Amino acid sequence: MEKHTEQELIRRESLKELISLGVNPYPAEEFIVSTTASEIKNNFSESKQNFQQITIAGRMMSRRIMGKASFFEIKDSTGRIQAYINRDEVCPKEDKTLYNTIFKKHLDIGDILGLSGDVFKTKVGETSIRVKKITLLSKALKPLPIVKTDSDGITHDAFKNTELRYRQRALDLIVNDESWGVFETRTKIFNTIRKKLNKEGYMEVETPILQPIAGGAAARPFTTHHNTLDIPLFLRIANELYLKRLIVGGKTGVYEFAKDFRNEGMDRTHNPEFTMLELYVAYKDYNWMMVFIEELFEEIAQEVFGSTKTNYNKKTINFKGPYKRIPFFEAIKQETGDDISKMTEKELLVYCNSKKIETHKSMGRGKLFDAVFSTFCEKKLIQPTYITDYPIEMSPLTKKHREKEGLTERFELFINGKEIANAYSEQNNPIEQRKSFEEQVKLAERGDDEAMLIDNRFLSAMEYGMPPTSGIGIGMDRLTMLFTNKTSIQDVLFFPQMKPEKK
Repeated sequence: MEKHTEQELIRRESLKELISLGVNPYPAEEFIVSTTASEIKNNFSESKQNFQQITIAGRMMSRRIMGKASFFEIKDSTGRIQAYINRDEVCPKEDKTLYNTIFKKHLDIGDILGLSGDVFKTKVGETSIRVKKITLLSKALKPLPIVKTDSDGITHDAFKNTELRYRQRALDLIVNDESWGVFETRTKIFNTIRKKLNKEGYMEVETPILQPIAGGAAARPFTTHHNTLDIPLFLRIANELYLKRLIVGGKTGVYEFAKDFRNEGMDRTHNPEFTMLELYVAYKDYNWMMVFIEELFEEIAQEVFGSTKTNYNKKTINFKGPYKRIPFFEAIKQETGDDISKMTEKELLVYCNSKKIETHKSMGRGKLFDAVFSTFCEKKLIQPTYITDYPIEMSPLTKKHREKEGLTERFELFINGKEIANAYSEQNNPIEQRKSFEEQVKLAERGDDEAMLIDNRFLSAMEYGMPPTSGIGIGMDRLTMLFTNKTSIQDVLFFPQMKPEKK
């Protein structure tokens, strides 16, 4: 049986009273809004007497009842504005029920109201709405947290508990005005990227989320089953192999903002569902991509901050290019003094054990190299830095380096100690690509559940001829964290995955 608090029971009684008074608490007809809170505040002129006979809709956030008159605050999608209601203006005839009973007794903070009236300035100079007509648009059955500040300036009852905010995002967005700002910035970042990629003539596309093979990355997938086809399917871990088929099909550039899913650990920078931008451009290489990404990130910074510099967690990050470029093994040598590039798998295991780096029998050379780099290098890369020229064992979808034996034409972009992007000169030789997939199969047989499978459909497409191509994947959630000064990925997702609540 559903349980209600005392306040919730009172509101349900008010709901019944409103209905008995002939008020529909959830009307279906359209309520036409003529303006917004921010438009009024930014443009009202007392001398011009504009914004007369306006209509506005929003949520009542506070109220001060003073007998025949009341002040209350309305919040819409653009901000908050004060409203003034006088009993005799909204009830000019003998019947004062609308004000005395409906407004004072049965409307509550949190209710969504439609207001009609004129804008004016109060004696203390606050822009306000003089209400001529009030309409209940939706009755709130749960009370909002009421933030109070005591005489010592201490705030009480603010809705700031992070776990509750993530679990009750709608309430968080209602009462914490700054929460919307994070997601508005997120949208601005996405739109800036779209604008630039569209200007370059690249095509935004969609590729399958349910895939017969979880390919394009080294990760553990979510598995499901299609009943009609009687086959296993996987939520995509990446969309790379599908996008490269479109390059084979003849497009010069394609991109997708893709929801990807990886059945792995969760922490402050990992969520099982996340958003990637993947971009592939024919006839380009990883050197071109580095310059292009510098231009893109500069444009985002200018759009969001009006500058290429921003403060993140007490550090100044400068997105102005060119970014420092450090080869993978050189970065390790700078931090450890050791050249590990020629070590065998056994030697790497001994080296990792000597450095107290956790290993597993399924780890090949590639994962051991990665473990060393992650331990000693990542956290030191605060300013935007390209780590380039990764070993072949770490890059199964990448072209071999044109000059350096055993390396590939790959870079990862690190900012504030985290990987933000991963890019290649894409492998377009189907014979070499098959060999790389076969090496991945050997790792899977050793117990590596993140190893790639052979995607024969992708290989078949490559055999028709894939042009030289540069591709990149950018973690949009981590990028948003950088541009909103957030240290947890859950802060930049409307509805992050959470552990079940304890009963």
